[in-house]
Amino acid sequence: MERRPRLLTTHAPRSPHGVVVVLHGGGSRRDNPMVSPAQLSVVRMVPIARRIARAGDGRLAVFRLLNTHRGWDRDHTPVMDVRWALAQLRDRYPDVPCCLVGHSLGGRAALLAGGEPGVRGIVALNAWVYPTDDADLHGRRVLLVHGTEDRVASLRNVGAMAQRLSAVADVTFTTVDGGKHAMLRHGSQFEQLAADFAVATLLG
Repeated sequence: MERRPRLLTTHAPRSPHGVVVVLHGGGSRRDNPMVSPAQLSVVRMVPIARRIARAGDGRLAVFRLLNTHRGWDRDHTPVMDVRWALAQLRDRYPDVPCCLVGHSLGGRAALLAGGEPGVRGIVALNAWVYPTDDADLHGRRVLLVHGTEDRVASLRNVGAMAQRLSAVADVTFTTVDGGKHAMLRHGSQFEQLAADFAVATLLG
């Protein structure tokens, strides 16, 4: 069966003032299964998408992207899925600015795809980034949020990336004291930071 990314609608007003795409994480598996809407890394983004939709007071279109593959496949990365989603949404909402909100590998994908046309802001939550990652985010607003107790994604790597990006973008780097990778502890803090940033970026 052919694998394709999918956009799931959280809220879709007819004429939104902004569009938010929420990106899940999730590591790869040995047999490389398809992404399931029921997997925990996907489900974890549901309350974040809903919080953003509520904070937007009906003025934001909010979608969750389901990737083609779990993890970061050699031949097809989540960045490709994000670019596909942005193209779909540009056709649907021409000239409407977009904000990408991603967790873990979804945060990495948001940062690496953040230079695409129409993207105004990027939120990376506990982003799983590498020292070699770089992105042209000139003129974008970027929020990097990382839990101090994250033992999966490197806080040091995120801090270094924030410093690199600050040369060309408006970057905010903040930590959640005691926050772990899955964002279950202090989850509301992660959610609120993402929602406030998306609203301020697209509606402020």
